[in-house]
Amino acid sequence: MSISTFNRRWAEVLIEALTRHGLRHICIAPGSRSTPLTLAAVANSKLVCHTHFDERGLGHLALGLAKASRQPVGVIVTSGTAVANLYPAIIEASLTGERVVVLSADRPPELIDCGANQAIDQRNLFSGYAAPLNLPRPTPDIAANWLVAAVDNLQAASPWGPLHINCPFAQPLYDEDSGEYQPWRAELGDWWQGPHPWVCHNVSQPQLMQDDWFFWRQKRGVVVAGRLQAEQGAAVAAWAATLGWPLIADVLSQSGQPLACADLWLSHPEAQHILEQAQLVVQFGSSLTGTRLLQWQKDARPESWWLIDNLPGRRDPAHHRGRRIKANIDDWLQHHPAQTHLPWADELGRLSEAVYQQVSAVTQHFGEAQLAHRLPQLLPANGQLFLGNSLIIRLVDAFARLPAAYPVYSNRGASGIDGLISTAAGVQRARPRPMLALIGDLSALYDLNALALLRDAPAPLVLIIVNNNGGQIFSLLPTPEAARQRFFCMPQNVSFQPAAAMFALRYACPESWSELQQVVAACWQHGGVSLIELRVEPDAGAQTLAALVAAGASS
Repeated sequence: MSISTFNRRWAEVLIEALTRHGLRHICIAPGSRSTPLTLAAVANSKLVCHTHFDERGLGHLALGLAKASRQPVGVIVTSGTAVANLYPAIIEASLTGERVVVLSADRPPELIDCGANQAIDQRNLFSGYAAPLNLPRPTPDIAANWLVAAVDNLQAASPWGPLHINCPFAQPLYDEDSGEYQPWRAELGDWWQGPHPWVCHNVSQPQLMQDDWFFWRQKRGVVVAGRLQAEQGAAVAAWAATLGWPLIADVLSQSGQPLACADLWLSHPEAQHILEQAQLVVQFGSSLTGTRLLQWQKDARPESWWLIDNLPGRRDPAHHRGRRIKANIDDWLQHHPAQTHLPWADELGRLSEAVYQQVSAVTQHFGEAQLAHRLPQLLPANGQLFLGNSLIIRLVDAFARLPAAYPVYSNRGASGIDGLISTAAGVQRARPRPMLALIGDLSALYDLNALALLRDAPAPLVLIIVNNNGGQIFSLLPTPEAARQRFFCMPQNVSFQPAAAMFALRYACPESWSELQQVVAACWQHGGVSLIELRVEPDAGAQTLAALVAAGASS
């Protein structure tokens, strides 16, 4: 009887069981031990298969697909360090709630811890960052209904975040499929023809309605918008406006930021005095970006702080007294209607507008500060934006007013600079719309292999790399001046033109704002993928931010 054929039957059942939970995309890296999983995925007509030679990038590709599709996404890798290379993406997904399902091929137990090649202990490799299912070696002595029920139970026991299914396979792996073991597969009967899991678990719904909401909505409130989906951001902004409550919005809120430049005006003494009068703060979503917003969150002492997020667990680093409500934000807003009130903190609007005009005045010089402030002018119609981490997202948060309900994506769970290009590629594959992606030079170097993924972009894509020659966010921090360049900023003195040529991408290096606008507009008009490098003064963007913060605090 053929071991390789039964490996195939086992993998076919496993992959099909995952499709019953919404899996429609699967990302595959090359490997030998993973052959049964790869062949089963390719043969399943419900799946779109993506490939990449770099497992670290592959994990982030899956992360981006999951972010944009809001569905689970699978990853198939072979044994050994291939699995470990997924760790950064799994950590990010665990913090932001994306369902990334790792299917790691493994050596069978007798080849573990005995010096066998490419064999490590992969069980529970991701620790608390992914819910594990350690499968046995495939054998027809285990019924097919056990396998599908185990997958269903894993899904129900861990309703959000990554999963890790470890799959040991014995050799041989490559014999021709003899067609054996069809009766074992057929034990599942008409399950094969239906769309449902083998075991459907009931999931209890949280109690949404706060019975005293009619009392609290009469108070002086403040709304904080963290990381939200596009339609949620617009809905939260409208809800806050009806209540007459000021909205302090993060760059990822997609709310339109009616009080733009919050990271600057929050340091103003008058703003702090006004906000001290707030009796209730209602925060939607977590992962706040701005330093001044995080400081205000830490210092604020309203009567109660409510944090609403669809993810479980603690999401308030300031540990306020109040309520932690796990709920879908759209549903929560529907159950807590706003009552029309006149604004109680009008002066914040005037402060915000004055700061916004000040930013416009000081960002006339071509550079990353100007880019951050004028970024909305470059966005494609009906498109989407991906923002990198480190300095660039802070500049956009502090200087720009992004349009309401315009999709914005980023990796702000662990906020790493690894895998950003790969994540952006995944987002666009799930939502094939024009995309502007904006990252720094070290982030680009970290994920340079992912330029290979952009060659297959399904819609126009512009990748802007801000080359300020190193990690200039450290210019904002009290790093030792003598060691700052070598050990913190680490300038690389590189050009990205050869990298664009290596991966057959269009390249441009504009030297003025008007030239940048022309280059980007041509990209949206002609399609394809363009890498645009902005070579800017190393610490000019960081110093502009520091100067504007200082000006606000001293006003």
